[in-house]
Amino acid sequence: MTESEKSTQADWHDEDDAPDLSTPEWIEKFRSVPVRRGRPLIDTPKESTTIRLDADVLERFREGGPGWQTRINAALREWLDKQA
Repeated sequence: MTESEKSTQADWHDEDDAPDLSTPEWIEKFRSVPVRRGRPLIDTPKESTTIRLDADVLERFREGGPGWQTRINAALREWLDKQA
C-alpha cells in the first residue's frame, strides 16, 4: 500500500480486546432491551382486500407508475367525501 492509499481506519487490535458478550451481565442487558422489528405501528393500519375492477380503470391507474394503489384509495376517499 502506498502512502496515499493507507487506510484511515485504526488497525484491528487483538480480538481478545473485545468484551466477552456471553457473560451473564451482557446477556441480561441484551434481554432487557426491547427488539422492534418491521415497520412502526400506526393508529389506523390499512387493511388488505381483494376487489375486482374493470381492466381499463386498473390500466389507467397503473399507467401513473408506482403508487397506483394509493391513488385508487385517494379516489375512493374523495368519492366518499362527496357523498357525505
